[in-house]
Amino acid sequence: MATNETSDVVLELKNVSVKYGAIEAVRGIDFKVRKGEIVSLIGSNGAGKTTTLRAISGLVRPSGGEILHHGERISGLAPHLIVRRRISQAPEGRGIFLNLSVEENLDLGAWCAPTASSYGADLERVFDYFPRLRERRKQNAGTLSGGEQQMLAIGRALMSHPELLLLDEPSLGLAPQIIEKIFEIVTQINQAGTTVVLVEQNALQALEISHHGIVLETGAVKLQGPAAELLKSDEIRKAYLGE
Repeated sequence: MATNETSDVVLELKNVSVKYGAIEAVRGIDFKVRKGEIVSLIGSNGAGKTTTLRAISGLVRPSGGEILHHGERISGLAPHLIVRRRISQAPEGRGIFLNLSVEENLDLGAWCAPTASSYGADLERVFDYFPRLRERRKQNAGTLSGGEQQMLAIGRALMSHPELLLLDEPSLGLAPQIIEKIFEIVTQINQAGTTVVLVEQNALQALEISHHGIVLETGAVKLQGPAAELLKSDEIRKAYLGE
């Protein structure tokens, strides 16, 4: 578990709001992500989880507040500049290039790796996490199963050697045994030193692997705290864990 030292804060959102036209999708949210943590954003559909990730990665511009990376403002930066700061996202719906091979998709993820010399090691690291991708490295991504495509989306994000990995609904539409494997690999990635922000509707499994949890409701933070404490909350278990 990361410490509470200010120097350990990788990411901070301060009073961040996001609007789509007249609709305020995110309303004044505040939270911090510390080095070495897995932080889960949970909540129902329309709670603002994906919009929050899109604001962090620069895909939408906040209408208010600021987003800081190691204390430097990144809100308003173009997405490619945020990726260069070693913040990578595996988006909801995977977003892979179906007409390209597995290896070509991974190559695209490496376009801003810190050094070209790290490519081989990064590729091997992805294949170690996802042996299926090694077996299918020359296969078109469109022929992969849903679980394999999700592995490819995460692997592509890892190819830029991120310090902070943003995962948007990695379990969406997958079979239970594949979901379990994905969460196991996310834990391994975190234990190897990558900080993770995880958006996930599967609240129970997300909190079980997380250090910190944030509950969003209608675009605002309803509750946040250590994941272990949220798992014990009767309110959370009834509202989000189906009990």
